[in-house]
Amino acid sequence: MPLYKTIVLNSSTKILVWEITESYQELFEAVVLNENSLNRLNGMKSEIHQRAFLSVRKLFKEVGYTDFDLYYDEFGKPHLNDGKHISITHSHQFSAIILSDEVVGIDIELQREKIIRIADKFAETEFSFLNPEEKTEYIRKLTVIWGSKEAVFKIRNEKGISFKDHIKVNVFEMSNKHTKTELHFDGIIRDFNICFEEFGSYDKNGLEQNFTLVYALE
Repeated sequence: MPLYKTIVLNSSTKILVWEITESYQELFEAVVLNENSLNRLNGMKSEIHQRAFLSVRKLFKEVGYTDFDLYYDEFGKPHLNDGKHISITHSHQFSAIILSDEVVGIDIELQREKIIRIADKFAETEFSFLNPEEKTEYIRKLTVIWGSKEAVFKIRNEKGISFKDHIKVNVFEMSNKHTKTELHFDGIIRDFNICFEEFGSYDKNGLEQNFTLVYALE
């Protein structure tokens, strides 16, 4: 599958989304991996994760990078050798990257009913503007909240940050496609702009699935 979606936010910030329809072999033969990445790939037990990993390298090629331009710090955060900021995500049959001159974070999530059962693990103040009675909307908003906190965490990436206790998502409506978050941690307060959008696809059994793409900018 070629590139699924490109979002140009401004002259220095771009998002690319890949729909993973290729086989492992097709993806593996289309990219070149450095030694560390090859070891990571071989250590993955799930072919789904392997294909997602390789599809991200396909996205690198789309913007003129290779696996040799990427490295990870001690906390597992990805960096590019040229100093441009990057964030990476994948969920089921989609992967995505965001590139920018500014610090950024990105997350893709499949909308699932399961999120209702774990909501109290990552949300607290947000319950004040959520309505569990409207189940579909409740799931959609919870997915945005989770994705927002995940994207912010990818920016800060510091040990000890709690989604529930340290990251607050402000009230929003799905139709607005944006909100703000606040990170209160280790004596500092940081504000982040959040944008989100939804798109649909079909799984291998032909069942429709809905995904939420969330990205954060400091």
